[in-house]
Amino acid sequence: MGRFKDKVVWITGAGTGIGRATARMFASEGATLALIGRRAEVLEGVLDEVASKGGSGLPVPLDISDRAAVTRAAQMLLTRWGRVDILVNNAGMNVPKRRLTDLSGADWDQVVAVNLTGAFNMIQVVLPPMRAQGGGLIVNVSSQAGVAVSGLSGSAYTASKHGFNGLSHSINQEEWRHGIRSTALCPGEVNTELIDKRPIPVSPADRARMIHPDDMADAVRFVSCMDPRTTITEMQILPTHKRSLNPGETG
Repeated sequence: MGRFKDKVVWITGAGTGIGRATARMFASEGATLALIGRRAEVLEGVLDEVASKGGSGLPVPLDISDRAAVTRAAQMLLTRWGRVDILVNNAGMNVPKRRLTDLSGADWDQVVAVNLTGAFNMIQVVLPPMRAQGGGLIVNVSSQAGVAVSGLSGSAYTASKHGFNGLSHSINQEEWRHGIRSTALCPGEVNTELIDKRPIPVSPADRARMIHPDDMADAVRFVSCMDPRTTITEMQILPTHKRSLNPGETG
């Protein structure tokens, strides 16, 4: 224990799935955690898990698409801890009706607001303290939908994740002089709550063969353990099992 002792880590989407698994991982390594998510009661449960791993942290109920609320939360966290060493930009969402023929304007706005604008909001508030402290790491949990167009993910999600990857790479282009590094993690199917929103259900057997949240937490740990002189700009993570898609799952 202790690889991340004295490090302050902010995790968005910390209440479930990849965020929750990542919080447990960092807690077991001694980090201090800001657990950011929309549901306060869920974050309290994750905080209990963090404490059981010997870690410490603070639940931060927050809608990251609300820029003013993000600014207020960041000010509170920086006043409390004085720094942020790692941001795990993990919050994301999708909608059931995701084909262009079915996608509503409201659903498009919501997906882009969380997956892209929300990520931007978080990046904007961590850059000044990271510059002041001489470095930091931003881990952007993106998707294979950010690498290739996917009918499975739908147009709004795919567009938002392509934009997210571009944003992640832009950080490295602009902020390396300040010692700030950015990684886009691009997993294939991960067995999380997002799978529950699929228009066509996925079988339990297929879900069991997908990437699991703990696998993604291991990837976050690997990236976070790299020496600051080294940047992993993008990492693609795929299930070993190539499942056969059900009729209608692709565009």
